[in-house]
Amino acid sequence: MEASCLELALEGERACKAGDFRAGAAFFEEAVRVGTEDLKTLSAIYSQLGNAYFYLKEYAKALEYHKHDLTLARTIGDRIGEAKASGNLGNTLKILGQFEEAAVCCQRHLDIAQEQGDKVGEARALYNMGNVYHAQGKQLSWSLPREPGHPPPQVQEALEKASEFYEKNLSLVKELGDRAAQGRAFGNLGTTHYLLGNFSKAVGFHKQRLAIAKEFGDKAAERRACSNLGNAHVFLGRFDIAVEYYKKTLQLSRQLQDQAVEAQSCYSLGNTYTLLQDYEKAIEFHLRHLLIAQELGDRPLSALAAWWWPPQPVLPTATALQIGDPSGEITACMNVAQLESVLGLKLSSDDLDSSALYTGYEVQGARPKRTPRSIMDSLDLLRLPPEKDQNGENRHAGELKVAGKDFLGLPARSHRSREAPSVLKPAVPGDSPLETSDVQLQVSQL
Repeated sequence: MEASCLELALEGERACKAGDFRAGAAFFEEAVRVGTEDLKTLSAIYSQLGNAYFYLKEYAKALEYHKHDLTLARTIGDRIGEAKASGNLGNTLKILGQFEEAAVCCQRHLDIAQEQGDKVGEARALYNMGNVYHAQGKQLSWSLPREPGHPPPQVQEALEKASEFYEKNLSLVKELGDRAAQGRAFGNLGTTHYLLGNFSKAVGFHKQRLAIAKEFGDKAAERRACSNLGNAHVFLGRFDIAVEYYKKTLQLSRQLQDQAVEAQSCYSLGNTYTLLQDYEKAIEFHLRHLLIAQELGDRPLSALAAWWWPPQPVLPTATALQIGDPSGEITACMNVAQLESVLGLKLSSDDLDSSALYTGYEVQGARPKRTPRSIMDSLDLLRLPPEKDQNGENRHAGELKVAGKDFLGLPARSHRSREAPSVLKPAVPGDSPLETSDVQLQVSQL
């Protein structure tokens, strides 16, 4: 006896709740094939099919089924269903880079939610509108020339709109008492102001995001907040504070057993110690970065949801090794080699062996908190004279380059200097600079 449409749909729903979206989509597809005269049930199936394909990153199919859902919801006069379908269409169009159409859909979601007095739906719509303009601003910033803290007018307009919607969302979720949603809003406001060059405001928002992450015991969100705080403090010229946040990021990445982010944290620490002219520590962390990358070998990386520092579109070593790009590892080696040249030393190939660096530490489990002093002492490091005694001129902050270019020309700041670097470009946090839960999909219940 053939299963009914509803039975198949319920199996699909169970599979999706268990995280098996491929199986879920197959059940939903079969439910559509069997068919039903209950148009509300069919609308819910279309909605869930669209969501399943969205999570499978098959966005064309997701778009197709969300359009079917919208058409059906309008046909049967289901305003709440129309709002949900519009929100899902907006999210999908945003991912596809169709920002104007996405904004229209999210605005329709917002209008209907307000019309129906649906405060939760209104908050989601405001959040998704912010995400659309944030994504648009970020994409524009990649294609237009910009100076740090001074984005082009089109970028600034999009990011300011994003900020407005996030502020409205924050106000509403505070009214609703939704602390988790407040944390997401604070995080995205921080990232938006960072991209606008409002680094002090970004710090304030990210600190609030960090507090809520700790409140919920959300280590992944805490790690993101710490990395974002490190980035913002770099551009405020507070390199010593940035180091402390990057160290916390490193610690959390180990707790989360995320070696890719661990490598990135070491990379950022190496660069920031260079800004502080602490070249000994810079070498230490660049070596760690290189060794972790080598340890990763060809094992596939899961989603990389972290920022890159510095901001040039360069693949960090850990990522480069995964995709067969040797230039990333070369970059890490060059970072170490050029630091060596400044310090007047030379590492042998044996010094790059992980077993040598980790002597006395367990290879399994948590990584050592620091490289043993013995290996650094063996380098016979030469101390650089104070900045004023080097060559009669100060290096201009922002001359540092990476990825096959001169590394140590980068900002050589003393521990006393706290002026914001004038020509550094803001790093764009993350594969998605937004919270990982930024996509607020609407699920129609069967």
